[in-house]
Amino acid sequence: MTKALLIVDIQNDYFPGGAMELVCSEAASAHAAKIQSDFRSQGLPVFNIQHIAKSVSATFFLPNTFGAEIHESVKPIAGEAVIVKHTPNSFRETGLLEKLKSLDVTNLVIVGMMTHMCIDSTVRAASDFGFEVTVTAAACATKNLEFAGRTTAAADVQTAFLSALDGSFATVV
Repeated sequence: MTKALLIVDIQNDYFPGGAMELVCSEAASAHAAKIQSDFRSQGLPVFNIQHIAKSVSATFFLPNTFGAEIHESVKPIAGEAVIVKHTPNSFRETGLLEKLKSLDVTNLVIVGMMTHMCIDSTVRAASDFGFEVTVTAAACATKNLEFAGRTTAAADVQTAFLSALDGSFATVV
């Protein structure tokens, strides 16, 4: 059994002043950086997932922009994989699954951004592929959502999505 860390979309556009600022992005990235450091010190694989927008109507993660770059707090080091994706699901149309299988990874720790979109999609896909998944709540961030004239606070979005994942698709800690 090999464990790996997926750091999903901790990119500049999600931070203060970015094109899609999230609530608590700085705190989440600090927690993710600690986990990343633990994995590195144990010699465990770290995969950095980077979302690059392909749609002409995209407003963030635009190609070749500072906003699309991986945030300094979790910058990859030499030898760490960077997987570029164009959809919320980190496995869709990427080589992630093959790379994980080649290392005999069976357990994934997933951290990153946005909880209600890319974390949710990636965790569900990882579970479907048979991985044992752990999500670290403090190392994830999301935003307020609006629907039918009502706003749901980011803390409530975070709670709803993580509680839906916990037990069925992952263990949330």
